[in-house]
Amino acid sequence: MSMKLKFPAIAATMIVSSVSASFAEGEVNLYSSRHYDTDERLYSDFTEQTGITVNRIEGKADELIARMQAEGANSPADVLITVDTSRLERAKNAGVLQATNSNVLETRIPSKLQDSDNQWFGFSQRARIIFYDKKEVSNPPKTYLDLADPKYKGLVCHRSSTNVYSQTLLSAVIENHGEEAATEWAKGFVVNFARDPQGGDTDQLRGLVSGECDISISNTYYFARALRRDVKGVTADIDMIGWVFPSQETEGAHMNLSGAGVAKNAPNHANAIKFLEYLASDQAQQYFSAGNDEYPAVAGVGLSPSVTQLGLFKADDVDLSAVAKNLPLAQKVFDVAGWK
Repeated sequence: MSMKLKFPAIAATMIVSSVSASFAEGEVNLYSSRHYDTDERLYSDFTEQTGITVNRIEGKADELIARMQAEGANSPADVLITVDTSRLERAKNAGVLQATNSNVLETRIPSKLQDSDNQWFGFSQRARIIFYDKKEVSNPPKTYLDLADPKYKGLVCHRSSTNVYSQTLLSAVIENHGEEAATEWAKGFVVNFARDPQGGDTDQLRGLVSGECDISISNTYYFARALRRDVKGVTADIDMIGWVFPSQETEGAHMNLSGAGVAKNAPNHANAIKFLEYLASDQAQQYFSAGNDEYPAVAGVGLSPSVTQLGLFKADDVDLSAVAKNLPLAQKVFDVAGWK
């Protein structure tokens, strides 16, 4: 049985009573910033297989991390689940996770999708790729670096520099091409903005439909979702949108993560590890693709039709733990480039 608890921005020292009391054997307490209804199947099937009840609190990643810090040794959290490599690294640096030793995770999850100290593991992936208006752009950018080409001046939409997807992409550019090249890239990218950075990934796709921009960047699962079901402002005109998996002749398409780690003071430590190992199972990996249009972290797991429709591509093989360590430098580069 899964219990879903939502809370607004409240004092981090407050603890939901039904979770704070759940230290008994047979339960696992999740602090989750994944807000996808399709994840309910993950939790119910885990309980059905193991008999372990899943108790869940949802919130924004930074709120949950701050809450875990404030709760300290009394925290009921067993597992932190969040999206984006930068947030996983933020949780590690905040001291709210612990190293996990699991042969299952070491075998199933590729090393490049693991924290170097085994404090977090990636369980699903999203490619961050280039989308464009097929009517207006006959020669779209082929690489991430191409997005700074002067011929695309005034054509490109992107999110703000405070967004974690932006930060992780720039961190990957730094890792693959060096700080100097990344700085010049960011400066050129800013010149090519069609509008001030704003909105979420779906808004970048909507910008193509509305004509505000001719080129944009988004994670694949936002577009695949619009292929699978109706997304306002995208699906009705989706045939006008083309896509490019960037840098196929060089590093490959940038991949980001949704992942999890065992909480530092997990009261149900063994159950927390069981839950992470379940997320690495074929069944759970298929849910990530079928339910939320993501790419599995485990090789050989089948893709949903919406994801398959995007086509085959070469993924960047860079170690995401190394990318995460570039995040502070990425923010400095954004500032130098004037990326709002």
